Parts: sequence; C-alpha cells; structure tokens
Amino acid sequence: MHLRSGVDEDPVTGSAHCTLAPFWGDRLHKNHFLAYQASPRGGEIRVTWEGDRVLLAGQAVTVMRAELAV
Repeated sequence: MHLRSGVDEDPVTGSAHCTLAPFWGDRLHKNHFLAYQASPRGGEIRVTWEGDRVLLAGQAVTVMRAELAV
C-alpha cells in the first residue's frame, strides 16, 4: 500500500548524501564532493566529509515555518 501525502519529493535528500559521503570517500580517497541528485526536480549539493560529520551546502528554499510551544 502506498500512502501519498500530496507533498512533492524533496529535490535533494540530505540524509542520503550524509550516508553516501563516507561510502564514496573511502573508495575514492576524497572528502570533498560536488553531488547532483538526479530526481525530477534535481539539485546540486556540496558535500564535505569530516570524520564523524558530513557538512552539506547549497541553495535552499524555505517551504514551511512553524513554532513549537512546549
């Protein structure tokens, strides 16, 4: 069963790039990448792998803003 929320796919999935950076970094002996997500809306992202952290940079668009009261 496929549930659809009516929200378009995120053009660049940061969590995927956080996983891919160490994977490809080990294989290519690199820690800086320029990545392109080949999805219908697509997008570029600059990826830097620093030990246990992955830094992501690129253009972003705010699609929602909220305030949480606890």
